[in-house]
Amino acid sequence: MLRHPIRIAVVLVAALAAAGTAATMLPETKAGPQVAAKKPASKRGTGLPLPRFVSLKSSKIHVRQGPGSEYDIVFTFMRAGMPVEIVQEFGNWRKIRDSDGQEGWVFHSLLSGRRTAVVAPWASNGEIAARQGADPGSAVSAYLEPRVLTDVEECAAGWCLVHGTNYSGWIEQEKLWGVYPDEEVSG
Repeated sequence: MLRHPIRIAVVLVAALAAAGTAATMLPETKAGPQVAAKKPASKRGTGLPLPRFVSLKSSKIHVRQGPGSEYDIVFTFMRAGMPVEIVQEFGNWRKIRDSDGQEGWVFHSLLSGRRTAVVAPWASNGEIAARQGADPGSAVSAYLEPRVLTDVEECAAGWCLVHGTNYSGWIEQEKLWGVYPDEEVSG
């Protein structure tokens, strides 16, 4: 007989979540809460959430039409650190999308978990203020042009702390491509 059914149910929920299986709490009975497992949406490479942002590890990365080296190269990235969004996984291959909407497949080892962003790639001109604090009234520490690549240290409450050569500051999250709206990123 189980001595702590509530604790076991919580452990089971945590174990299912760790295994990538969704779990739903059912109404509690005299024996304690019941847990029903739902079928995972799909089995994929890492089990990490999709889509998600990562960055490019190398300065020259061939992007292919399909998930394998036998597929044609559709374009080539020429700059390390660029943020890309993983939208699909197949074995060791990741389908990625860049800030211009181009998609293709790359081998997983060419990607990094390092968080970067591109400043307002949709803007054709102007400057985006990086501020000393996460507040629109805070003093400006730098002005960044659209399409500038920046490292993301953290994001919270709609602002991201970014840095690069000779600057550091807070930018409104909606002005960056490489982080989701309201996503919290911790350094």
